[in-house]
Amino acid sequence: MKIHAGISLLVALIVSTALIAVAETPEKPAPYPEMAPVEQYLMADRNAEIAMARSAAPDAISRDATILVLGARGFETAVEGKDGFVCMVERAWVGGFDRPEYWNPKVRGPDCLNPEAARSMLPIIKKVSELVMSRHSRAEIVTAMKVAIEKKEFPVLETGAMSYMMSKAAYLTDEDDHNGSHLMFYLPLTETKDWGASVPNSPVGFGSYWVMDQAHSQFKDAPPIMIFTVQLGVWSDGTAAPSM
Repeated sequence: MKIHAGISLLVALIVSTALIAVAETPEKPAPYPEMAPVEQYLMADRNAEIAMARSAAPDAISRDATILVLGARGFETAVEGKDGFVCMVERAWVGGFDRPEYWNPKVRGPDCLNPEAARSMLPIIKKVSELVMSRHSRAEIVTAMKVAIEKKEFPVLETGAMSYMMSKAAYLTDEDDHNGSHLMFYLPLTETKDWGASVPNSPVGFGSYWVMDQAHSQFKDAPPIMIFTVQLGVWSDGTAAPSM
């Protein structure tokens, strides 16, 4: 089954790992109300960013992957791969527009997309990142993405799209221990109970991607996408990882 991917915004880190869109309460000021200086989102050492990107997945997967790094205009190719996977270090804005950590400059989320996700989800990551690095406001980004969706600029979500987020070097949120090893699968939105997700002792997490608050209802041909996450007990190097 294929659905239009434009309604989604990659890569929400779920729980302490995927960027879940969390509504801000009016009583609590937003911790990151505006974009930080752009230099804070960049990594000075290009080789360090490449290595961090590869650490998202076991070496057998990431060693032949295409590697992207964040530059002044968005994500750019640093290494041409040959296995169809694409790895990068995502920043906090690759997630729900309304989450409190949208502008958190500390977030570093190594992620390796499989070929299906690279073809159908990566264009959205790139588009948002280009808008951010062009210093557009969050409201302007929302508007631009809405227009792109209406024009059907993004590909459909491919069956089998998934990604690896297994890097012990990641900083995914200010909450708790900041990290956790997991896989993410991108699927049409369904009920969490159908997957046994988000219940006590379940290894499965749940989240969904939105282009803007409640805006998904405007796009009848582009339903939201569910992120089916499975926590893992090891990091990409094989060492033990804590429970999420």
